[in-house]
Amino acid sequence: MNRWALIIGGSSGMGLATSRKLSKYGFNLVIIHRDRRSLLPVFHKNIEEIKKNGTQVLTFNIDGTNKEKINEALTVVKNQNDIVSFDLILHAISRGNLKPFLSQKEEPTLTEQDIALTIDAMSINALIWIQELQKHDFLKKGGQLITLTSAGSNRYWKGYGAVAMAKSSLEILSKYLAVELAPFGFRVNCINAGITDTPSLRFIPNYEQLIEEASKRNPLGRMTLAEDIANAIYLLTLPESNWINGNVMFVDGGEHLMG
Repeated sequence: MNRWALIIGGSSGMGLATSRKLSKYGFNLVIIHRDRRSLLPVFHKNIEEIKKNGTQVLTFNIDGTNKEKINEALTVVKNQNDIVSFDLILHAISRGNLKPFLSQKEEPTLTEQDIALTIDAMSINALIWIQELQKHDFLKKGGQLITLTSAGSNRYWKGYGAVAMAKSSLEILSKYLAVELAPFGFRVNCINAGITDTPSLRFIPNYEQLIEEASKRNPLGRMTLAEDIANAIYLLTLPESNWINGNVMFVDGGEHLMG
C-alpha cells in the first residue's frame, strides 16, 4: 500500500515526531516546514534519519501560510506519479503573538493585527490548506485531517490570549469540517495535547513554570512528550479508528482532569 501523509509544520516538535512515527509504519511524507538557513542542517539530518526506514520524503521550505506558496507546492506534489491522495494531513503550524491584551507595565500589548495574524496562521490556515487540497483533488475517501489545540484554549496562560483565540477557533473549524467533509468519506479530529516541551512552548512567557506544573499535576507522573502525540495520531490512522470523527480528543495522560 502506497500511503502518504502531509505534515504542515514539520520542522520540530509534534510535526517532526509524527513524521518519525509514521515513517516506521509505511507512510511516505510530504513535509512543509520553514527553517532559517542556519537551522537547515539539523532539519536535513532528521530527514535523512527518517529516510533510513525506506520512506519517500518530499520537503518544502516555504511559508505555509502563503496561499501562492501552498499552490506552488501542491502543483509540484501533483506531478509526482506516486502521490494520488493523502491518507493523513496534520496541521501543526505554530506561529502566534505572545503578548497580553492589557498591561499595567510599560510592555507591548496585542494589537488587532497581532490577533488577526495569529488566528490566520493557526486556525484559518487549516481551512485554506483543505480548500486548496480539494481543488487539487487530494482529498479522497478514507483520508483524514488532524489539527492540534491545547489546554491554553480554555485556561489562562500569560501572554497566550491571541493563540488561545486561534486554538478555540480551530476547534470549532475542526468540528464543522468533520461534518462538511464526511460526505467525501474524509474525517477530521482535533487533538488537545498536554503541555509539551517543544520549541513553540519555550516562546511562551514563564514556560518553565508551565513545565514544572505539568510534571507535578499529571496523574501519570510526567509531562506530555511530542512522541505521545505522534503515537495518538498513528492510532487514528488504523482502520479500527474509522468511526472516530469530529472530536476534540485529550492526549495528556489525564492532565486536564487535575484543574
